[in-house]
Amino acid sequence: MMKTCIVWLLVAGIFVLGITPRLDAAFLPSQTMHETLSDRMSDAKAIQSALENKLVRQRLHDLGFTSQEISEKLALLSDDQLHGIAQKIDDLRIGQDSGLGIVIAVLVIIILVIVIVNLTTGHKVVVTR
Repeated sequence: MMKTCIVWLLVAGIFVLGITPRLDAAFLPSQTMHETLSDRMSDAKAIQSALENKLVRQRLHDLGFTSQEISEKLALLSDDQLHGIAQKIDDLRIGQDSGLGIVIAVLVIIILVIVIVNLTTGHKVVVTR
């Protein structure tokens, strides 16, 4: 009875550890950093390259925007807004998670449960096709 309780406690603990999100933390300077003109140009270039994508261009055309209107609206954005949009575009390109991490976590949990059951009880777990 005691072994069964310990096994289920370990399973629950590993499950909780497996589903907690990963958080990143860092120290920030006390003063805000100001962007230079080159940063604005690089952000504008990143946004422009995203707007040159065929699907994005077609969607904006379907919404009724011309390329001149888009250029005018981009010129009206502040440095912070331009930088925020450029970061979001970069996150979209990089952050395309296919859920592989979740699948690996579930497989590791299943393997750990099988190992714990094999070690604590006399029963064998046999996986067949």
